Amino acid sequence: MTCRMKVAGTQFFTCRQARANTQTRWEQRHWPLRVNNEAHGDKPLRNNTSPRHPHHRADLVRIANAAMLERQLLAEFSDQVIQELATIAGAANDTDTAIREQRPFLWCSIDNDDSLDLDQLTYLEPLEAGKVRLLVAIADVDALVKKGSAIDEHARTNTASVYTSARIFPMLPERLSTDLTSLNGGVDRLAVVSDMVFSTDGHLEQASVYRARVHNQAKLAYDAVADWLVDRGPLPAAAARVAGMDLQLRQQDSLAQKLRVLRHAKGSLEFETFQPRALFEGEKVVGIVQQVQNRARQLIEEFMIAANGCNARFLAQSGTGSLRRVVRSPERWLRIVDVAQQYGETLPAQPDARALESFLAKRHKADPLRFADLSLVIVKLMGSGEYVVEAPGDIAIGHFGLAVRDYTHSTAPNRRYPDLVTSRLLKAAIAGQKPPYSLPELAELAQHCTRQEDAARKVERRMRKSDAALLLESRIGEEFRALVTGQALDGTWVRLLSPPVEGKLLSRNSLAIGSQIKVRLVSTNVERGFIDFVPAQ
Repeated sequence: MTCRMKVAGTQFFTCRQARANTQTRWEQRHWPLRVNNEAHGDKPLRNNTSPRHPHHRADLVRIANAAMLERQLLAEFSDQVIQELATIAGAANDTDTAIREQRPFLWCSIDNDDSLDLDQLTYLEPLEAGKVRLLVAIADVDALVKKGSAIDEHARTNTASVYTSARIFPMLPERLSTDLTSLNGGVDRLAVVSDMVFSTDGHLEQASVYRARVHNQAKLAYDAVADWLVDRGPLPAAAARVAGMDLQLRQQDSLAQKLRVLRHAKGSLEFETFQPRALFEGEKVVGIVQQVQNRARQLIEEFMIAANGCNARFLAQSGTGSLRRVVRSPERWLRIVDVAQQYGETLPAQPDARALESFLAKRHKADPLRFADLSLVIVKLMGSGEYVVEAPGDIAIGHFGLAVRDYTHSTAPNRRYPDLVTSRLLKAAIAGQKPPYSLPELAELAQHCTRQEDAARKVERRMRKSDAALLLESRIGEEFRALVTGQALDGTWVRLLSPPVEGKLLSRNSLAIGSQIKVRLVSTNVERGFIDFVPAQ
């Protein structure tokens, strides 16, 4: 499989291959969070004797398949899914007269270079008095994947696509997710559109949700768009071929930056997380890289957050229950206060997102090298995100990390099941029909999706360890510069500065977290994902 999901930056939401998307993408970078080997909970016996044959990509595929089975996730599509897929003749073409015609708009997608499972398009229209109209079109996956079908049951079981370097386990068959339900360039597709009007300073003034036909005028990539936005590269060719697309991108970027400023003023938290991805040349791992945040990823991030809020409020106003994505106010806030005190900072006694964001911003500026490790500590203390049901009239729990009150997952229905559920709820509310899910059904789905999301992330974390071990297995005896990132009863944990991988330091000496040391690689185990170092002389 060749599709890749949206890449998350190192500051706000996971790489598509290592996982998540620049979805609202913040969370997929931070919740559920990466666990740092045994130091954070797993405690297998360390036996770093790998098989004597050199490992290849095929070994990672085998290990990934086993990891899926271990977490009770489906690694393959059933015969029923394959048979059902064969009955789908082509892309959906609904004749409902209420579906709006928006194919002529300057829609564009911004994603990874190799992304084929495109979930959303964006378009901006300037209005009078400096106001702007933002449209976010989300793929209408439900038009082909019906509730209760064999394809839907597979998606419901796994609840998300699982991304590893050697193999991707898609939630939906590729013929759908990368073709018939993808908002690919140059094709007509059905979509659910979040239509929002913002004031000149970026405040939301009105919003609506409806169905439409759309056409992706330009399939663009994050890095190329970002380089152009900051004058480090030319306008991407796909944009240059469409008259007015350059101005369209500038206007979208301008609005995104305004929305970003407003969210941070409310206390939206910005972390830097450690989520490397492997680079392959044929069967060989040749490197591991961290994905950096840039203006194009920020653009998509802000627009997806806006669309998710719009859709959550639309369902609430329609009197429909919904699945909400929440990060609760931290119960371990006083532990966070203690962490801040270690850096000479004082936080309020009660949870305060603005104060926490100010502390994090100061630390990022003061010590960017170690900021990822501080981020991990804070994220762990804040707790994981989860899905909950909001019934009509309920008070929204909100998302503490994003500093938003109304928030659902709706912008990635090709690869995340809660988004597909939300799409069905939205379409029913638009049509004035009975919701396709009862509140008890939604409650069961919320718990199930939270559990399965955790299982999927564990598979991805497990495979990142094996990726790193495979890269380093031919470098036994080499020395590296590293940072101490954690300590446990059975050892100390370090992160190499280059390549960006983590492992265990076999030493009885006590080392301060954050200290920079020199280590020597003594063993790796690709099968278990173990990497062991000793202090260099």
